[in-house]
Amino acid sequence: MGKVFVIDPAKCNGCRNCQIACKDEHCDNDWSPVALPQPDTGHFWIGVNETVRGSVPKVKVSYVVELCQHCGDAPCMKAAPDAVYRRDDGLVIVDPEKAKGKRELVEACPYGAIFWNEEYDVPQKCTGCAHLLDEGWTVPRCVDACPHDAIRFGDESEFADELGSAEFIAPERADVDRPCVYYLNLPKRFVAGVVVDLESDEVVVGAQITLENAETSELLQTETDEFGDFWFHQVDAALYNVYVEAEGYMTRMVKADATSKDCNAGPIDVFAAAE
Repeated sequence: MGKVFVIDPAKCNGCRNCQIACKDEHCDNDWSPVALPQPDTGHFWIGVNETVRGSVPKVKVSYVVELCQHCGDAPCMKAAPDAVYRRDDGLVIVDPEKAKGKRELVEACPYGAIFWNEEYDVPQKCTGCAHLLDEGWTVPRCVDACPHDAIRFGDESEFADELGSAEFIAPERADVDRPCVYYLNLPKRFVAGVVVDLESDEVVVGAQITLENAETSELLQTETDEFGDFWFHQVDAALYNVYVEAEGYMTRMVKADATSKDCNAGPIDVFAAAE
């Protein structure tokens, strides 16, 4: 078993310490034969994909760290087997000498993880800080710099208990590429809203909210908080029925479309039940 990265977006706050550490390690530093210096700008050997989700006032921001997947069956190795190799520890390295002029490697990576260095006429990407591992470091700089353990690195066996529930950044390619970067808690959809009584100009606290998947009939439940708000996090992309029940009010149902993006169902007005 080789080395793997385990990334947990639920722990990432978007500080980008990983990016800064990568730049600090590789810009203006020649780590041949592993890598030539990284340009100051234009390259993100590790990046943070920031996504603003939902709509005001129900907004969340998610951060997903992305880097070379160090694939077990790497497309870049297939494109240039003479210029890309896999180390015994599993890290995939673009040889800075043998890869000179091979711009096609940039397009060969389906993850957008290979960049072109105009100055040196060479494709470049994350090396897993292989030069540091060879010096006795146990983790790459990005992992060392993460204050929340959102990025971890080690032997695959170290994470055996977690990898069973892990996902891949491009699941449709996982069986083909066999990536060695695993993700826990990749952002899914949320459905949120607020329950209001417009007649009394008040929010409704403690209302029972039932979320029904319109296709599978799966049910989830929660209650509105002291602001009348409700949230359902990490739900599947689907159409939903939202049922609102509160003492003294008629049951209300609205539809929520979370198929293509997170859904703010907005204010849900409820009406007093007839006495």
